[in-house]
Amino acid sequence: MISERFEHSRRYWDLIAETYDQIFPETLIGQTQRCAVWRKLEEVFRPGERILEMNCGTGIDAIYLAERGVRVLACDLSPRLIELARQRSFTAHTSGLTEFRVLPTEEISELAVDGPFDGAFSNFSGLNCVEDLVSVARSLGQLLRPKASALICMAGCIAPWEIAWHLCHGQPKKAMRRILPHTEDPGINVRFPGVRAIVRAFAPAFQLRRWNGIGIAVPPSCMEPLARRFPGLLKLLACADTYLAPCPLTRVFADCVLLQFERLSI
Repeated sequence: MISERFEHSRRYWDLIAETYDQIFPETLIGQTQRCAVWRKLEEVFRPGERILEMNCGTGIDAIYLAERGVRVLACDLSPRLIELARQRSFTAHTSGLTEFRVLPTEEISELAVDGPFDGAFSNFSGLNCVEDLVSVARSLGQLLRPKASALICMAGCIAPWEIAWHLCHGQPKKAMRRILPHTEDPGINVRFPGVRAIVRAFAPAFQLRRWNGIGIAVPPSCMEPLARRFPGLLKLLACADTYLAPCPLTRVFADCVLLQFERLSI
């Protein structure tokens, strides 16, 4: 049951659920960035493991892992998104390895009876919408086995491509939205913490093992019109990202950051 605290957010995500995949997952840029995350998911999570996904949306990532033999319990606060995820899983014949539940990330402590999990992940900007990341990290720590991995992909705090694009289109507020956060919808608050702040939020239960940038040469989704006009160039930029992603000098300017944490035995 969604509490009154999350009712506004639930209505918002239910409203856009029908077009959710068109906003990012089905775009060329969205698919390119997701493939970069998928390579890491496949590297970290193994067949037979049971993984928790937070902010699952329409279930794209859960199904990708399920097709590779990974069991996934996936949660989202939007009943409509969960319904669409279940339909997608049924069509993909992965229902036996996926379970979808309506549950806000802030309330994952309710999953204690389902744990412990072998790992967890949240893809793209779901955790940017969480008000208290420290509380979520604390709850997550109680759900994972010692030495389990948690892959956290969040929108970065500085995205030069995005700044340049919006400034060229006379949209200074959008250009600075990560540096000076604002929202047109007062009920949907998006935060853009830096990597150091994220690491502090996950301490002491988790230790950062490594992190990469997602979308450095590859631009953010606001530049989809150019990506569709020059798909060959997008492929070249994606190849460049494989080298730039772990580089300390470039990963700080990524559209998203992908952090791999390990659950400590404390």
